[in-house]
Amino acid sequence: MPQLTYLEAIRQGIWEEMERDPTVFCLGEDIGIYGGAFKVTDGFIHRFGPERVIDTPIAESAIVGAAFGASLTGMRPVAEFQFMDFIPCAMNQISNMVAKTHYLWGAPAPLVIRGPSGGGVHGGPFHSQNPEMWFVHNPGLKVVCPASAYDAKGLIKASIRDSNPVIFFEHKYLYRRVKEEVPAEDYVVPLGQARIAREGRDLSVITYAAMVFTALEAAELLAKEGIEIEVVDLRTLAPLDTGAIIASVRKTNRVSLLHEDTRTGGIAGEIAAIINEQAFDDLDGPIVRITALDTPVPFSPPQESYFLPKVSDVVREARKLKAY
Repeated sequence: MPQLTYLEAIRQGIWEEMERDPTVFCLGEDIGIYGGAFKVTDGFIHRFGPERVIDTPIAESAIVGAAFGASLTGMRPVAEFQFMDFIPCAMNQISNMVAKTHYLWGAPAPLVIRGPSGGGVHGGPFHSQNPEMWFVHNPGLKVVCPASAYDAKGLIKASIRDSNPVIFFEHKYLYRRVKEEVPAEDYVVPLGQARIAREGRDLSVITYAAMVFTALEAAELLAKEGIEIEVVDLRTLAPLDTGAIIASVRKTNRVSLLHEDTRTGGIAGEIAAIINEQAFDDLDGPIVRITALDTPVPFSPPQESYFLPKVSDVVREARKLKAY
């Protein structure tokens, strides 16, 4: 199988869906001739033309409004945000229109809103955020956060084929750093199904996106001490695979919840409540949250490093939980 970067996997997934289905089209800022800020749509306009690869004004609300309207006519738009930090500009469209249409009158709204999120690249407070929970809290939306190149391609294809609106977060730190074998043949990764990224017996680390690799690195270090961590990659936050979460907790009896998003209101709090409700008697220690700090993302590289969860944080908390 060919090896693809995380970015190229997403690019191929969108390209293949446009080849497969003429109702799929892309729109966004500088996605045509320029090929997108991170080059995800590089070359698309030469293959599919300006009617299916549409450069838009810098107007996020208009981008989502146009995509939403097109989805109601049977099209399957894929709208790019140059940075997901600017998705609040379209919050009214997403929250009050896109998310509620099927509930209100049964209409499908098959659109994907995708773009880069996350820190670790010294982008500062306006280009490094993880705003996924704004949309997890909003009924009617599916929220996808892939970690691996294989999943990135399979999940973007599944998102485009889904008849519900999907918010697709691509961690920019992973774009060209993650590379793995990806099948050339057509495949999808179903939305709402977590994966076990690493089997373990002593402790579950439940996480997603770039923090999957932080957890895996910590697991390798802890294995040398005889502590075997199970890493659960959520893949999607809405729908959330509660079955996989509970199964892992019942297997290891200890759990750390790890995410790059800020602490208050992050998915860790919701998962902790789910575990408390469904698997409290299986726990042999407290539920631990390992998250970013409750501040804007710093621009200074040393401050950003301090702000973000680190391998050392996972290792420290795992040792404490194992000894509890």
